[in-house]
Amino acid sequence: MQPQLPPPGGTLLLRLRLLAAIPLCALVGCATVKSRAAEPPVAMAPAAAVMDSASTPANPHAEAGQAGVVTVETEEPSGSIPAMVREAPVEPAAAQQDKVRLVTSGVIAAALQAASLVTGPASTTGRFWDELLSPTEQARSIVQRSIQLVGERNLGRVSRSVPNDCSGFVRLAYLAAGIDLVAHGFLAGENAVSAIFRRALDVGTVHHQAPRPGDLVFFRETYDRNRDGRRNDGMTHIGVVEAVDADGTVTFIHRGGKGVARGRLNLAAPAKHQLAQGGPVLNDYIRPAAKGTRAYLAGELFAAFASPEGL
Repeated sequence: MQPQLPPPGGTLLLRLRLLAAIPLCALVGCATVKSRAAEPPVAMAPAAAVMDSASTPANPHAEAGQAGVVTVETEEPSGSIPAMVREAPVEPAAAQQDKVRLVTSGVIAAALQAASLVTGPASTTGRFWDELLSPTEQARSIVQRSIQLVGERNLGRVSRSVPNDCSGFVRLAYLAAGIDLVAHGFLAGENAVSAIFRRALDVGTVHHQAPRPGDLVFFRETYDRNRDGRRNDGMTHIGVVEAVDADGTVTFIHRGGKGVARGRLNLAAPAKHQLAQGGPVLNDYIRPAAKGTRAYLAGELFAAFASPEGL
């Protein structure tokens, strides 16, 4: 028996039908697979996390939102339903605040505990952060020697290698850390304070930021050095930073008119001796009134700080 042949034109018609069926199947198959390239990006709603500025430091990069839902995109196993966007409920803002406070307080407590293990107990002045801000043995030696000299009126009895003035005091304090502040010598007409300041400028340790214990503190025009009646005497006084209080008041040790003593300096209120009558002292007087001129405070005559590193 001979095979039955399709009628004339039947082959062409059959091929056309097959070609038409292929795109249709492709469209049906593609409809079951979602194209991720054409999928719009999923918006992530920010969680409501409001931090208490009174208890935690502000973060300029943190973004606070309103309570709502957070959309998360999940990855499904291959061959299953395409990736779905699901909604997860968000805790109320109050609950999130409590969690943030607990976490933050825990971090701060852990940091303080770790710092106490490194620095030891609080110093005799009661300022824990003095120890934290003065981590180097070099700075510790300088501060310790400065404290030992408080009350000394004649530095010549301690060492005959230094003069009995403010520069002699800081030189003794820094020698305890192995630093000779005038080893570089003097220029013609230069006093010791100017020479030390020049050295600090040369090595790049002069700064006007918050000081650390052990830093040098420079003052200008604390007396009429050239005796011309004008404030044009440049650097005339120097001391050593002992501590910095929480309100920014700097306690420094210097050799003044009554021997080695402590003084106070607050650059946030340089022209105030006290904020209120009977309140704590912010700035001590370091230039007395004379010849019709008023007395001047430490904040008014402050010039700069200098770190011991590199000197």
